[in-house]
Amino acid sequence: MATLAPSTATTTTGATAGTAGRYVFAGVRIALGWVFLWAFLDKLFGLGHETTEKAAWINGGSPTKGFLGRAVAGPFEGVYHDLAGAGWADWLFMLGLLGIGVALILGIGMRVAAVAGALLLVLMWTAVLPPANNPFMDDHLIYAGTIVGLALTHAGDTLGLGRWWGGTALVRKAPWLR
Repeated sequence: MATLAPSTATTTTGATAGTAGRYVFAGVRIALGWVFLWAFLDKLFGLGHETTEKAAWINGGSPTKGFLGRAVAGPFEGVYHDLAGAGWADWLFMLGLLGIGVALILGIGMRVAAVAGALLLVLMWTAVLPPANNPFMDDHLIYAGTIVGLALTHAGDTLGLGRWWGGTALVRKAPWLR
């Protein structure tokens, strides 16, 4: 019985689709990294998008006080109101935004960024329960799933430093830093 080998067109199309997919995921990774980095920069300097210059962190404002103090609703409202404006919460939030944003843009530390980013996004989701437009689903959960998927598919290797990062002595000794 004769076996059929895949045609050149099928093989080429598969390779092209795989390459295109890697570039799409790299673009999504960079875009999502910019979402985190922009939030950090806006809250740090008060660039006027969501944070005024007067409310900027460098001018004594609190990056958590506004949202957690006023915009939170739902079953965890009291918990988040208690965290609003706490110095340690401000620092953790800002370091998280910066670290996740830089890791995603550069394509390094994707596993750590995925865990930290998904945790931050799920916490933000719990702060607005129930979401305004759906009984449970909103963009925070979509972003959380996306960031985990990006780490699982090594999206930092395309248009990023992920491949180089994975080959460093540090990451070879501690692969969870990949």
